[in-house]
Amino acid sequence: MSASMPIPASDRVVEGPTPKHAQLREILRRAVEQELPPGSPIPSERELADRYHVSRLTVRSAIGKLVEEGLLSRVRGKGTFTATRRMELQLYLMSFTDDMRRRGLTPTTEVLRTSTEVPPKPNANALGIEDGAPAHRLMRLRRADGVPLAVERGWYHAGKMPGLLELDLSQSLYAQLADAYNVRPDHAWQTVWAESADRETARLLGMRTGSPLLVFRRVSSSQGEPVEDMTSWYRGDHYQVTMQLDRNSPDFGHHPQYGGTR
Repeated sequence: MSASMPIPASDRVVEGPTPKHAQLREILRRAVEQELPPGSPIPSERELADRYHVSRLTVRSAIGKLVEEGLLSRVRGKGTFTATRRMELQLYLMSFTDDMRRRGLTPTTEVLRTSTEVPPKPNANALGIEDGAPAHRLMRLRRADGVPLAVERGWYHAGKMPGLLELDLSQSLYAQLADAYNVRPDHAWQTVWAESADRETARLLGMRTGSPLLVFRRVSSSQGEPVEDMTSWYRGDHYQVTMQLDRNSPDFGHHPQYGGTR
């Protein structure tokens, strides 16, 4: 899609019953899906407006829809690029570090905030601690190959893991729990929902406020005892979830009711 590339007749935007922004959106969609590899830049709004003889407002509308769909991604100060293919979010109990390494990516972690304080009642209930008892609070930014993918905000059982915040929390937390406390999460309940990025989360992930996120709340146990209540905000343009379904009736009787975290 270079500026000098000839435009096939079938790829022109014309007057007619179909709005021009919808025509242009489909032209760009075909290019993204059939011609351009992930991470490729697309022409500027001005170039596209000149090439297809439409207004910049029409171009902006067409691109905005493809960004919402996750086919394009805007990078502040750099332009608009074809989005990387979405990764499947793992639905099994594995650390982010191990998951990224399994995909051939290099994981890094930035510790944003730590404290030991009394958690809100829903988190205290999830961890099975008494009212007024403290828990460790941890907030981290997770990257893969330098790209910010997720913000984690979690609570950890202080009684079972004293001194947790003194560990190197920029490394795999699960590996350190095993080494320092012989705690190995082996069971979890996980809840998934969609959410729009608030200002802080959007800034950390390099997205616009209001961008779509996949949110996972996971309460993990080790040998039947809850140790972790973590909520992770994943970029909706980088992840998708696939599940296998059957006709068997699920057993809802033992699903814990933890309540919200925000």
